[in-house]
Parts: sequence; structure tokens; C-alpha cells
Amino acid sequence: MLTDVLTGWTAETLGGLTLLAGAAVWGWLRRRRTPVAPGATPATATVWQVRTYTLLGARAADGQPVHWPSSRPAGIRITWSGPTGKREQFELTDAVLPDGTYAAERVSV
Repeated sequence: MLTDVLTGWTAETLGGLTLLAGAAVWGWLRRRRTPVAPGATPATATVWQVRTYTLLGARAADGQPVHWPSSRPAGIRITWSGPTGKREQFELTDAVLPDGTYAAERVSV
């Protein structure tokens, strides 16, 4: 009689553990293979849009405003070496200028 109880208990326990392990593997595989719509960017890969920034108050050697392409987000500081070799820092912003570029403000020294 004790043998029947232990045998039945062992079978039920092993069956339950097998179902639990199978459900865990199924859930892991399902999370791993999430379907992505065509043309959509996966959530794990963050793609930054390339923006063109105008460095406010900076002029190139020919007198034209300096445009700086960057994929970095707003709030980042960049260093620009002017035509005289002087290094200046600018902070990228989300402000859009009338010409369609974004503003990069000079950081006061």
C-alpha cells in the first residue's frame, strides 16, 4: 500500500514539474521570437534621426553659418574648432530655426 502511494505521488509530481518546465520554455521561446511588422524597427535597436544643427554665433572661414550634422540627442555638448583654431563648445537643442535646421547654442565659458 505504501508503495502504491509513493509511486502515485512520484508520478503526479514528475508530471506537474514536466508541465511547469514546458510552460516556462514555451514562454521563453515566445518572448524571444516576437513577430515584428514589416518595416518596423525592433524595440532593442534605437535609431536616432540625423539632424542638421546651426551653430549659433559661429561663422565658417567664408562667413557662412556653420551647419553640423549629428544623430546625438538634444542636450549633448559638442566641440567645434573654428577657422582660427579656437575650440568652442555648443549644446544641441530641440529648437527649430526658420531654415529647418535645429539650433546649437554656444556654451558660455
